[in-house]
Amino acid sequence: MGENEIWASYEKRLSRVSAYIYDHLDEDIDLDRLAEIACLSAHHWHRVYRAVHNETLAATVRRLRLHRAAGDLVRSDQTVRDIAARWGYPNLQSFTRTFAAHYGMPPARYRREGSHRAFEPQSGKEPTRMYDITIRTLPEQTLLGVPHAGSYMGIGKAFEALYGALFSRNIFRPDMRMVGVFLDDPDLVAEDKLRSFACVTAKETVSAEAPLVRRTLAGGDYAVLRHQGPYANMGAAYRWLYATWLPASGRSIRDEVMFETYLNNPREVPPSELLTEIHLPLQPA
Repeated sequence: MGENEIWASYEKRLSRVSAYIYDHLDEDIDLDRLAEIACLSAHHWHRVYRAVHNETLAATVRRLRLHRAAGDLVRSDQTVRDIAARWGYPNLQSFTRTFAAHYGMPPARYRREGSHRAFEPQSGKEPTRMYDITIRTLPEQTLLGVPHAGSYMGIGKAFEALYGALFSRNIFRPDMRMVGVFLDDPDLVAEDKLRSFACVTAKETVSAEAPLVRRTLAGGDYAVLRHQGPYANMGAAYRWLYATWLPASGRSIRDEVMFETYLNNPREVPPSELLTEIHLPLQPA
């Protein structure tokens, strides 16, 4: 079997395992079961996974569950105990300890004081935190992506499929930038109907065979907000951008999609250090 055939086989195995993890995060996940899905012995599969992703399977599951838990803390009024149990932590103390180690504060404090709170007016006052906006004029950009349907919190599943395809086909390049394209407003569209794309920048000459699709981002003026912190907190930054910055800016929205660029990797830095640039398309000044 040639190198290309070997990597094509690994792409399919990685995709199956990634899909299973994302679809069963709120269930018990047996790491040996993941090896069965990959059709390799546990001894070998765990090493293959770590070699490709620079992260163990157990670390992936833990990181994704904490990510979903953070989202529940931000967007729901469920008790911390119920959220902990939903994401595989029947012991509240264990959840609190693990969450604090990753997010820098215990879950109850995160709900009260996380960076998502900084954009919210308190008792009719202005938000406690204001972000500088950079206006940039960008060229048209070509992307390769994998479509995702459902909660934006789950777009990581599409990014896993995207990177599996890029590496297995030997078309990944270090200068490719991660981009998330979001087509629907989660306040208006049912969660299961939300449409998005996990993308990287790529030249038009790069092949776009399934599951990859090609997309183009329009050039022009964009308001760019740099957000530091967990992805679960960014909804508040979007609301601040629309409700506070845009009316005061004197600028008008251009009818193009918003997108996010990810400046670092959640596998490599803690959630508090994640850097994301949110791009809002603007009409020419």
